[in-house]
Amino acid sequence: MTVVLVVVAGALIGLSLGALGGGGSILAVPVLVYLLGQSAVQATTGSLVVVGVTSVLGAITAYRTGNVLLGRGVAFGSVAIGGAVLGAQASTHVPQKVLMATFAVLMLIVAGIMAWRRSRRSRRTPHRLAGRPSLDDPIITFSPTFACACPRAAGVLVTATVVGLLTGFLGVGGGFLVVPALLLALGLPIRFAAGTSLVVITITSAAALAARAGSGAGPDWGVVLLLTAVSASAAVIGARFANRVDSDHLSAAFTVLVLGVAVYTAIQALPALA
Repeated sequence: MTVVLVVVAGALIGLSLGALGGGGSILAVPVLVYLLGQSAVQATTGSLVVVGVTSVLGAITAYRTGNVLLGRGVAFGSVAIGGAVLGAQASTHVPQKVLMATFAVLMLIVAGIMAWRRSRRSRRTPHRLAGRPSLDDPIITFSPTFACACPRAAGVLVTATVVGLLTGFLGVGGGFLVVPALLLALGLPIRFAAGTSLVVITITSAAALAARAGSGAGPDWGVVLLLTAVSASAAVIGARFANRVDSDHLSAAFTVLVLGVAVYTAIQALPALA
């Protein structure tokens, strides 16, 4: 039964990360805690392994299909590293019941954001950009003269730092924040934002995992490695077919799933604070 749960959960995590660029990692911690019996510290550390490996394979596949802007992803991820390290260090000093309650609140917020984004998207006229987005609108330039779109730069800095903090503290990839940030702050079309976000998630997960090394209890590596293998395989499939499948239907189904898991996590975690 445990193997079946791991396979199903891994497939959902990987497909979401590969096809949508985020959302799947939010499931890893509840799965590890409530279905596979690991502690909150073990789960948030194990989640970083699952998310990091899954994202790097998904990013490679998305890059090969032309859906990744590597330079922008690396720049955004590099800014987020500081937040990831701080979040990872802070998580070791927080009681487990507070950690899971915080995670429950975050999941409810994520589910609300996903539902809101779907509602907004449904009221818009769909459009599709055929080619690669223009790179002629940088945030900062040094030649021939220095120029800075400072409000945009500040928005990217704040968003990247928040993404890093969440990744380090709760063991999530933060794709639900990265994708909107790349859409709004950097002006990327959705399919490029989804692919590029995997680069960001890879960097922040690696930084947070390195910061956690040697602190706290290690996860159950057998479970984590199986979950990682299934998730990574599903991410490759999701990234490869991102342009062929109806991602809107996948997004709708995943929104419902995240909402259900969010409610369950809140019911389990929030009463423990009383």
